[in-house]
Amino acid sequence: MWTEWCGLRKFPEALLSVVTIAIKVAELSTVTRKKLFTAAGLLLACFVSSIAFAQTARWSEERANAWYAKQPWLVGSNYIPKSAINELEMWQAATFDPTEIDKELGWAEAMGMNTMRVFLHDLLWQQDADGFRRRLDQFLTISSRHHIRPLLVLFDSCWDPMPQLGPQHPPVPGVHNSGWVQSPGAKALADPAEVPRLKAYVQGVVGAFAKDDRILGWDVWNEPGSDQTENYPRTELNNKDKIARVAALLPQVFAWAREVNPTQPLTSGVYEIDLSRDEKSQDELETIQLRESDVITFHNYSWPESFQQEVAWLRRFHRPVICTEYMARSVGSTFDGILPVAKQEHVGAINWGFVAGKTQTYYPWESWQHPYILRDPPVWFHEVLRPDGTPYRKAEVELIRKLISR
Repeated sequence: MWTEWCGLRKFPEALLSVVTIAIKVAELSTVTRKKLFTAAGLLLACFVSSIAFAQTARWSEERANAWYAKQPWLVGSNYIPKSAINELEMWQAATFDPTEIDKELGWAEAMGMNTMRVFLHDLLWQQDADGFRRRLDQFLTISSRHHIRPLLVLFDSCWDPMPQLGPQHPPVPGVHNSGWVQSPGAKALADPAEVPRLKAYVQGVVGAFAKDDRILGWDVWNEPGSDQTENYPRTELNNKDKIARVAALLPQVFAWAREVNPTQPLTSGVYEIDLSRDEKSQDELETIQLRESDVITFHNYSWPESFQQEVAWLRRFHRPVICTEYMARSVGSTFDGILPVAKQEHVGAINWGFVAGKTQTYYPWESWQHPYILRDPPVWFHEVLRPDGTPYRKAEVELIRKLISR
């Protein structure tokens, strides 16, 4: 009986039963009273436990789809101001630039964008938690003024594994994303003693904004376990070891965030799904991401047919689907090819790169092997706008505006 009554749906009838019995308590013996109060105590404990589980569990399919039904068609970019080479330079007090952010998000608003994917970093919380919280609140005020609700990224396995606070180095000439940094860095990821600090960061940031309608959602880990040994052979963790450490930590990150009861959904975007296998046969990290995410997000830098096939594969989870990285012109992922498909499928679409700046992601990935020193690439890889806010390709901006307005 107690097992049945521990469900939230049966709690009212259980409570009514206890109250009904309690009316006759005065007629009962002392021993019977003790049994009754013990039963009532167990029932209350079950109820509290059920509430805690309901608040920390993954969203149901129904809740996730109800949330998505209230959203506009989500379109935006992965955003960092042109003045910052990485997430540390964006957010540290000495280089945080609200004026530039306000101007650039104004450009985004003008073309109809309604979201941005924005990266945070654990070292910012360690350095100055109160200051970081204030700057994030200021950013949210600016983005809200431009009718943009960001998807905030907590951790990231890409690029430089040795992040350092303070002034960041200048961009390497001609090289794509030469200053982006991982969070947590390799040393922190390899050290179990760092786990409490990482938990404090997750719960501190998510907890501070858990009920904030200005935030679209939380992307808890970008491309978890991504192998960076080719570009950082001396400082990156062995990939097998890195994957094992991330696989142990990723479910905890979801749990930590859920413990502070955010009203926004949690996700982590899959980026290496094998469409030839079912969901039970994916690699460990993809399995965790798909199992834990409230809404399904993914990255796709390939042709439109590949994009559409991946969307179809992800529909099996019966949850909203959002693409949180796409658009790399020279490898076949373009606004012209992808955005109409995303619109037709009602899939959110967040491209990589908004304004050309210090990240230099208008250079292709292969610029790490062949830097573009003497000339620009034949076609920009990422980015929508030039540094002055004019479109790299006017037809792309017109297409974005047209599809959003429909």
